[in-house]
Amino acid sequence: MNVSRYGEDGIRIIFGDTIDIETNKTIRRYYFFLKSLHLQEIVDIIPSFRSCLIHFDRDLTSYQALLSLLTEKEKEVGTIDVPEPATHEIPVLYGGEYGPDMEFVVEYSGLTKNEVIEIHTSTVYTVYTVGFIPGFPYLGTLDKRLYVPRLDTPRVKVPEGSVGLAQLQTGIYTFESPGGWRIIGKTNIRLFDYMKAPYSLLKIGDKVRFVRI
Repeated sequence: MNVSRYGEDGIRIIFGDTIDIETNKTIRRYYFFLKSLHLQEIVDIIPSFRSCLIHFDRDLTSYQALLSLLTEKEKEVGTIDVPEPATHEIPVLYGGEYGPDMEFVVEYSGLTKNEVIEIHTSTVYTVYTVGFIPGFPYLGTLDKRLYVPRLDTPRVKVPEGSVGLAQLQTGIYTFESPGGWRIIGKTNIRLFDYMKAPYSLLKIGDKVRFVRI
């Protein structure tokens, strides 16, 4: 692990150089390890593709004190029970008004629309991280046949529920927002509810399979 200070109240721990399942599993285990400590000093824990960011309360601890405590507790990482990832099926309306970039994906890939949909729905994706906007899942790894570049100029508004592709990832817009991913469909599943804990339907390590409507 590569540990460094992140601003005045953060510790950043990098677990690897690549984005892959094994790194994701390691980060997920460390995330649950941190949660299991129930430390008042830790305000938030943000797992990402290759790292985990710990936001701490400077009134309760310091960078060095918290780092020393985590180093001392590190031997417990392998002993905690990590819950099995949840599996979700996400229904999607593909193409047409719901997928304005489907034609581009078809042309760029050389596939037919049905082939694009078949490939997209045949993979069980892993939630590598959640971010950008609340609840937005970065899902991988996308089949290389569906690789497409992002838009040169992002859209000002992407509708809530839009399912998009970007390079070797796929994702779902949880709210209407600007965005540069290639939109191929839309789901009516609500992925983030700020009135209902734990707020985000999808969490790091969860599995997702898209189902054509």
